[in-house]
Amino acid sequence: MFRRTFLGTALASVTMSGLAAPALAQTRRPKVATTFTILADMARNVAGDRAEIVSITKPGAEIHNYEPTPSDLVGARDADLILRNGMNLELWFEQFLRNLGDLPSATLSEGIEPMPISGGSYRGKPNPHAWMALDSAMIYVDNIAAALTRLDPAGEAEYRANADAYRQQITQTVSPLRDQARALPEARRWLVTSEGAFSYLARDFHLQEMYLWPINADAQGTPQQVRRVVDAIREHRIPVVFSESTVSDRPARQIAAETGAQYGGVLFVDSLSEPDGPVPTYLDLLRVTSETILKGLSDA
Repeated sequence: MFRRTFLGTALASVTMSGLAAPALAQTRRPKVATTFTILADMARNVAGDRAEIVSITKPGAEIHNYEPTPSDLVGARDADLILRNGMNLELWFEQFLRNLGDLPSATLSEGIEPMPISGGSYRGKPNPHAWMALDSAMIYVDNIAAALTRLDPAGEAEYRANADAYRQQITQTVSPLRDQARALPEARRWLVTSEGAFSYLARDFHLQEMYLWPINADAQGTPQQVRRVVDAIREHRIPVVFSESTVSDRPARQIAAETGAQYGGVLFVDSLSEPDGPVPTYLDLLRVTSETILKGLSDA
C-alpha cells in the first residue's frame, strides 16, 4: 500500500530542509550523517561508493532519549546532509541540528502513514518504528535515493540502481519470514515485548501486539504495566515474551517467571550491533528479529 517508485513521486516527496542551494560541487565525495545506525546502513546500500555515510549514534545506543556528545557534534559538522527518521523518534535532534547551523536534512519516514501509539503519555502520537514493516522499508529506500540525488544529481542513475537492488534484497529477506508468521495458528500469533516498537511488524506479520510500555521515552516496567501484561498473558494463554536489545530484559523475564510463559530472547529494533555482533546490518536485524519471534512462537 505504501510502496512508490523512485522517480517522480519519491523525488518530489522528501522534504529537504535547508537544501535550496545548488547541489554539492563534486570535488569530493559528499558526507551524509544519519541519526542512528539502521538509517546509516540503509543509506550505505543506496549510496554505494559515491558518498561517505556516518551514524551520529553508535551501535547499541538508545535513540529515543539519546544525549549527543561534543564529539557527535564535531563528527557531523562537516556533513553535507543529515538523514533522520522523524515521527518524533529523535527527541534530541532539533537542538542538535540548531547547533550545527544551516545544514540540510531529510526525513525518511515522509510518505508513510503512521500507526498511532495507543497508550502512555505519547498516546495518539506516531509510532516511529516504521522501518520494521516491508512496505514502509520500500519508502525509506526511495526517500534515501531521492535525498542523495538532490544532493548529488550526477549520481542519480547509480542511486536508483542501488535502491532497486536493495529493495529486492529486503523483500527477499522479509517475505518468507512474514509468510511463516501468517501461517502460525491464530492462538499463537501474539507478540509480547517490553517496548511497543513492533506495531508495524506485528501488523505486517498478522500478530496481535502486547507490550509493557509504548515507547522507550516513557515510563518503563512499572507495577501497573507488569500487572496488565501478566493478566493478558494468562487470559490469552500467550506462550512467550521477548525483550529488546537496548533495554533491560528484567521486566520480560519477571513476567515469564510469573506466568509460566517462556522468555523468547532479545529482539533488535532501534540499533544495529557492532560488526562482530548478531545484527551488523539492517537485513540482519530484520532476519534475526523475525526468526527469533518465529522460533519463540513455534517452540513455546
